Amino acid sequence: MLEDRAFSISRDYSTTPREPDWAHISYTNKRPPDDGEEAPARKSPKPDRLDSSSLIPAIGRDNSINCLLRCSRADYQSLSSLNTSFRNLIHSGELYRLRRLHGVIEHWIYFSCQLLEWEAFDPTRRRWLRLPRMDPNDCFPYADKESLAVGTDLLVFGRDLTSHAVYRYSLLTNEWSPGTSMLEPRCLFGSASFGSSAIVAGGCDSSGNVLQSAEIYDSETGFWRRLPDMNRARKMCSGVFMDGKFYVVGGVGMGSEILTCAEEFDPATGVWRELPEMSPVRAHDETLPVPVTSEAPPLVAVVGDELYAADYAAMELEWRRAFVPGKHEFMVMALHMEKEISVW
Repeated sequence: MLEDRAFSISRDYSTTPREPDWAHISYTNKRPPDDGEEAPARKSPKPDRLDSSSLIPAIGRDNSINCLLRCSRADYQSLSSLNTSFRNLIHSGELYRLRRLHGVIEHWIYFSCQLLEWEAFDPTRRRWLRLPRMDPNDCFPYADKESLAVGTDLLVFGRDLTSHAVYRYSLLTNEWSPGTSMLEPRCLFGSASFGSSAIVAGGCDSSGNVLQSAEIYDSETGFWRRLPDMNRARKMCSGVFMDGKFYVVGGVGMGSEILTCAEEFDPATGVWRELPEMSPVRAHDETLPVPVTSEAPPLVAVVGDELYAADYAAMELEWRRAFVPGKHEFMVMALHMEKEISVW
């Protein structure tokens, strides 16, 4: 970073004191002082005021922002302490909006392995960052929770004493605060994020009713907006964004029906489309007295606009199935884990 530097210039005219040669001093069209008359006091020049809006004065505001766009967001908290201009720019969210416009993408992974404690992993620098500890009400820590990272927010969903609750971590301020509740609070939903937006679909309301409604969250405004309903009600489903569309996969429908279909939502048209046999088959043994609701939702992830699903029934990552959007089918591919990997 460039900083303002004060230059001190030393001039050694002579080691012997000498009287000033007034004839060689310009007074800007003013007469020189007569003998015995004191010279007028010279005003010290006022230091130039730096334009705080330029961030790094030597290169200007636009170039300063271009430099900041390419810095790791892990450094933004330190940079915000340099001066007010840096702090206002980072805390306003404008820098993150410009990063998205310029295609600067930096993915972090958030983990919570202990109550109320979260850590973020930066894959680029391969280092962990500890988030501030959550400070919810007394009931929230002991309720089932779901999380969703979107834009500059990390949302944690759970319950307090009487209703659903949402807590929001802001990357801009590095603080937790109460989040905005959904228009139709729910749990056991499918969700995914894309840029500054996230979609939640399905789930259960506080009375246990299976939902077919969906909502979209805008992290820049902090508000929810209702979307058209899905074709089927479902809970314990998974959600992904792929090829610019949102997919809700599998889950449990009305009457504890195991769903192998999925639904595709196109944000451009606002239309849901059902896709048969898209979800990996759940290895549920009907002879065992274990309810389907005790099983995990489909374990899916998107890599390169292809959907991969893990077979968790054997408690190992042995198979993966890649979903090709144009064909709407899964291809079985072998993938064996060679060793256990710890995140700590």
